[in-house]
Amino acid sequence: MQRAQADLASPVTSRLPRNPISRRQIETVVFRASAAFGLLFGAQAFPIMLEQNGVLTPPWTIAVNIAVFGGLIFAAVSSISKRWVRTASSYVVVSWFAAMGTWPIGAVEPFAPLADRPWPWMLCTVATTAAAVAFPVWASTLVLFAAPITFGVVRLMPAGGSGSVQQVSLDVLYAVILGGAVLVIITMLRQAAAAVDLAQSMALERYSTAVGQHATEVERVQVDSIVHDSVLTTLLSAARSPTPDAERMAARMAENAMGHLRDAATSSPDGAVMTPLTELVARIRRESRGVAAQFDVTAASVGDGQIPAQSAEAIAAAVTQSMVNSAQHAGTGAHIARWVSVGPAPAGGIVVEIGDTGIGFDVGAVPVGRIGLRVSIIERVANAGGRVEIDSHPGEGTVIRIAWPVTVTVTEEPADVTPSGADHRRRRAAIVDGAADPVVGSAL
Repeated sequence: MQRAQADLASPVTSRLPRNPISRRQIETVVFRASAAFGLLFGAQAFPIMLEQNGVLTPPWTIAVNIAVFGGLIFAAVSSISKRWVRTASSYVVVSWFAAMGTWPIGAVEPFAPLADRPWPWMLCTVATTAAAVAFPVWASTLVLFAAPITFGVVRLMPAGGSGSVQQVSLDVLYAVILGGAVLVIITMLRQAAAAVDLAQSMALERYSTAVGQHATEVERVQVDSIVHDSVLTTLLSAARSPTPDAERMAARMAENAMGHLRDAATSSPDGAVMTPLTELVARIRRESRGVAAQFDVTAASVGDGQIPAQSAEAIAAAVTQSMVNSAQHAGTGAHIARWVSVGPAPAGGIVVEIGDTGIGFDVGAVPVGRIGLRVSIIERVANAGGRVEIDSHPGEGTVIRIAWPVTVTVTEEPADVTPSGADHRRRRAAIVDGAADPVVGSAL
């Protein structure tokens, strides 16, 4: 028993997640989280601000309060609307530095020591977080150290409460650590999202390339099939026409070849057009009458199922080429029986068997350069989503089974259609799911 197997690469259907992680989504999460973070800390700082208004000048207090707390509200609104987010975050940073840096100016003379830190201290981490949102990493890092140091300098002044160096140093270190953790988290999220975006774009690019290559391969198979089936076969038949009947047959084949070329030029890649299975069976019957050999055609009821028009075209052409191969290579004589059997398959599919009791052939011994079976039958059916099985052995005939779709199994012995056909069928050769393995490609 000889077995040759090949798989034709078909386009892989890839389903992307409905909501894949992306840089844009991460940015939205970061914007809204930082805005909520700012509102929360602003709510905590508000009572302390009211308590410390007694040691601050009213004009400065009003201006700073509007600037700082208005900035927090502006950031929250922009994060929800997704507009001017970086502008609002930048404004939060600037307003905080303005409030903290001008604190000595707003304090009442003589400076009264504060029992607590200046209230902008409560929003120091908010400022560093807003910087991480609005600025690149280097600028955010600069703000990460500049904001706590600005507070430390003011805190050491009498207007800031004349804090001790040890306590101020701890406060500055705490602010740097907390702000640094936030900056690291935001940076890592952005980098991870950017990596996902890059991987997804590369995957889509490769998928598009694969689809384009597959389309090119399908077109190549179609052109090769037309050239082999129609043009070359017609030329050979015309050259071998010793009788008027043979000449008429060659003329009919030439007419069919021109029709195939016209159909190929006007064919559409739209796979939505469907062909009834009954129409496909009728076409197989018509094609059998145009082959220079007698075929016994039998067909079981295929029901009212439908098949994509392109798949129907490919199956009909593959069946025709199988009959032509049998007529040309199986031998001559009344003792050779040829048949075509058509039957239904589960889930609206179809199975077609083309067989003869001729000389048969060794699948593995046919030169690779011969494209009749490889291109015109195997690859053509595989590109249409079907499956081909070939049984042949020298001296014992040939049986080719074509099934659509590819999930249809054609391993059971088909029903007998001719008295002599059953004696010559063999369970040899290749179950071909696809295309041209170097062995299977060496076909007629």
